[in-house]
This record gives sequence, structure tokens and C-alpha cells, in this order.
Amino acid sequence: MIFTKLILAHLLGDFILQPNSWVFDKESKKLKSKYLYLHILIHTILSFIFLWDLQLWWVAVLVGVSHFMIDAAKLSFQTIKNKKNWFFMDQLLHVLVIAGVSFYFNEFNFEYLKDQNTLKIAMAALFLTTPASIFIKILLSSWTPVPETTNNIQTESLSSAGKYIGILERLLVFTFIMVNHWEGVGFMVAAKSVFRFSDLAQAKQRKLTEYVLIGTLLSFGMAVLTGILIK
Repeated sequence: MIFTKLILAHLLGDFILQPNSWVFDKESKKLKSKYLYLHILIHTILSFIFLWDLQLWWVAVLVGVSHFMIDAAKLSFQTIKNKKNWFFMDQLLHVLVIAGVSFYFNEFNFEYLKDQNTLKIAMAALFLTTPASIFIKILLSSWTPVPETTNNIQTESLSSAGKYIGILERLLVFTFIMVNHWEGVGFMVAAKSVFRFSDLAQAKQRKLTEYVLIGTLLSFGMAVLTGILIK
């Protein structure tokens, strides 16, 4: 498949064969950096090598030109504050270009959207993200504990970390169930217990411990029940 070959070329060119020194030079000198053009040349050559078809030379050139335009825009508009956003946008645009080329060669179609099982899995996975977080938050709203102030224990947490941890754990549990690996669910429960409840034991707040335990069981239970229903 052209898509697979071009993705392999992209991964090699953008990550494996691009030293950090090149990245720093591009970010400081932007379009004046010689490594930007060397980076584009490597991408074009890799695309041509992986395709290995003289009739598809224009695909390698298209990938190289589009890569230059995307990288140039990124270097021109990227700042320290939006660096993370531009990284993901940059990667998404590169993949979209490759997907567009693959679509041109009819490697992709949308027949899978007619498959009811695919739609059910997509619906379940979507439910287990933000919607499930909101359900759990509402269910626990009457028991939300007031944090106790302590001088010895650090109780600060990353912004929205609990929400994203919950989403990831539910999606992982759902995936384990869908591929019939229930032992993975047990591993997830054990792993979270080790990391989460050791901190709670140090905090010595019974209400907070019970609150987290109920939230964890609701999160895992919701993922398990959703997986069983879809299966």
C-alpha cells in the first residue's frame, strides 16, 4: 500500500533521521536553516525509495513539496506558547497529505461506515471519553470532599489530569475486552491501585480515599459494562 510506504518514509525522515541539532537550528534560523532543505531532500528521497516506482516520481515530489510548505508555515508561526499545538498540527497535515495521495489511488473507501459493528465500537469508544467523565462527575457531585490543608504533603495535581487518566483507562479497558484479554483489565486495576492509593494512604484522608475509590470503580465498571454490551 502506498499509504503504509509513505508513512514509513515519514516516520524515518521526521523522527529517526532528524537529529535534535537540526530541529534547534531550524527553529532558530527558520527558512534560512540549511537543515530545513536537507530535511526535505531526505523526505523526498525516502518516499521515492519506499515507492520504488519511476511512474510514481511525482508522488515523492508532491510529498517533498507539501512537507516543505507545512514545515515552513510551522517555523514561521510557531512560538513557545503554541509549540505543542503546532507539532500535532504539523504531523496531522503530513498524514492528511499522505492519506490524500492514497485516496487518489483508491486505497481507501468508506464502506466500513456501512458496517454496524464498526459504528457500534466507534459509538462506545466515543461514549467512554468525555460523556462518561461527565456522567461520573455528576454521580459523585454530592460526595465531593473538601481537601484538607496539610503542611507536609504535596496535594497539587496537574490540570485536568484526573479527567484524562479516566478517559485513557476506560478506553484501555474497553480495548482489552474487545480483544478478549480480560487479564489486561486486572492489570489496569492493579497498576492504578499501586500508584493512586499509595498517595491516598500518605494523605490519610478517608473521605478522599472513598471518593477516589468510588470514582475508580464507576469508571472501570462503566468501561466493562460498555464492552460487554458491545460484545
